Amino acid sequence: MVNSVTDVRTQIAGLLPRLRRFGRTLAHTREDADDLVQMAVEKALTRTDQWTPGTRLDSWMFRIMQTTWIDELRARERRSQTFVSEEEGEHVGVASHDAQVDAMAVRKAIAQLGDDQRAVVGLVMVEGLSYQEAAGVLDIPVGTLTSRLARARDVLQTLLGGTP
Repeated sequence: MVNSVTDVRTQIAGLLPRLRRFGRTLAHTREDADDLVQMAVEKALTRTDQWTPGTRLDSWMFRIMQTTWIDELRARERRSQTFVSEEEGEHVGVASHDAQVDAMAVRKAIAQLGDDQRAVVGLVMVEGLSYQEAAGVLDIPVGTLTSRLARARDVLQTLLGGTP
């Protein structure tokens, strides 16, 4: 259990790999994901008093990231900025060539999902949150989350060469 502001900061630092991974799920580029993580961590550190001890810190952080990303998308839309697509051939990790090709195909397929579907895939399928926890992070009913996830899985299966 986290008992102090120092403990919260330490726990947030421990969540950085997961936050970065979720950021990559939401954002189209590594740079956008890194910026998103930085903005979310900054918000969390200035608002540690808003976190309720005894609740899941990771869910609180994912919620901050989700709302920060929504705010960023709205700001970009107002500024008429567009996303730059991820560079082709970007290598993820140090895996075999086939694994790199598979990872790139999955990343490309996930990038084609809508923002809502990408968020549920990131929270449930990548981060392993329960449907209830993910629904809480996104502030949507569990039924809505389930529907979005089912549609996202169907789209991913189609894009990756399977049959839905």
